[in-house]
Amino acid sequence: MVPYSFHITCKQESHDALLKCLMEDKRFEKNRPAVSCIVYKSLLHWRSFEAEKTHIFDKITHTIRTSIESQEGINDLAYWLSTTSTLLFYLHCTLKVSNNTTKALSRNRNSPATLFGKMAQGLRSSSMGIGISSGYSGMVEKPNEQSKVEAKYPAILFKQHLTAYVEKIYGMIRDSLKKEISPFLNLCIQAPRSIRSRSIRGTSRNIHSNIVAKQQALHMHWKGIVSKLDHVLSILSHNYVPPIITRKIFSQVFSYMNVQLFNSLLLRRECCSFSNGEYVKSGLHELELWCLKTTDQFAGTSWDELKHIRQSVGFLVLHQKTQKSLEEITNELCPVLSIPQIYRIGTMFWDDKYGTQGLSPDVISRMRVLMTEDSTNILNNSFLLEVESSIPFLMEELFRSMSDIRISDMDVDPPTILRQRSDFQFLLQHIDSDSQ
Repeated sequence: MVPYSFHITCKQESHDALLKCLMEDKRFEKNRPAVSCIVYKSLLHWRSFEAEKTHIFDKITHTIRTSIESQEGINDLAYWLSTTSTLLFYLHCTLKVSNNTTKALSRNRNSPATLFGKMAQGLRSSSMGIGISSGYSGMVEKPNEQSKVEAKYPAILFKQHLTAYVEKIYGMIRDSLKKEISPFLNLCIQAPRSIRSRSIRGTSRNIHSNIVAKQQALHMHWKGIVSKLDHVLSILSHNYVPPIITRKIFSQVFSYMNVQLFNSLLLRRECCSFSNGEYVKSGLHELELWCLKTTDQFAGTSWDELKHIRQSVGFLVLHQKTQKSLEEITNELCPVLSIPQIYRIGTMFWDDKYGTQGLSPDVISRMRVLMTEDSTNILNNSFLLEVESSIPFLMEELFRSMSDIRISDMDVDPPTILRQRSDFQFLLQHIDSDSQ
């Protein structure tokens, strides 16, 4: 009879080998992380999802957490975002939860203030939130409930942790990109003084050269932002991060740019000039070109997120402002801006290029009356925008976007560290049968 301790030792060795693979095997096969398939198939083969008690899930989450916390750049973060989201999708397609497991989760609820506690609370409020009992909603090769695995408490908790890691890594990459572009935003809101004041003189050839140099300098900071966007897009694409996540990252970063540029504009009168409006408008065109080049698949709603700064700049460069009625301004020119915001930019505007007047006294007076009647807008700085930092997507959205992944077509070639081990030969079964 084989001693029980021998089985424990063998299981421990198998777990250690899988964790080593999780740390070291960074390959991609079929446009997804190979290790996601390997970990999933190993857990399924060991029947870990059906276990009332197991330590393998804790070991996997600890490995992921350690890897995430030790990263300074976004390349490895993008890899782990791709890996965790893919593994989470596999679990979504496989697991179902019983009423007893749901009750166990309720009894073991964590504080909603914690990251994992929030996910546990989300599960209790709606099983659709992380896709446990809803089946393959929108999936290819939709199975019946009998073919799914009834997950025990450790497996469901593992799924919650993976969900939390997807959100955490998403936020880390988004905030890293915000940090990268922030220095440029301070320089993009106002045209460089040398460019605004310098006159161009000399021969026609010199004048042309000076104009080209001036245009290049004019867009230098904006192109710096575009360069950062391209760099992050390249990393996310290289790591096969699901496009829906890429879209959400860029949309939130553009929303952040909108808030920073818009608030800076409305807090600095020197930025509310006609010529500065032209400068910012030309810079925004660089971002528009980036969105068009990137396409909706990855840029998503990014361009639309700049609507406040776009409409504000459109107002600054508008001719014949005195002839515009309040209705034309609020309904056609600046429909997204509030009355306090329009009033702020309208009263700070000055035409340093043509010397024209701003809004008519009648329009200014009417806006004052409207703001007085609406006491909620009398608060200090009520015209400023706030940055939105929440996670802008549900897990169900992510799962639907990955519906082209076939669970039946997830065989990957295991790395040497596992291929040579007898306890991982199950990873080779389908591969060997397909090659015969």
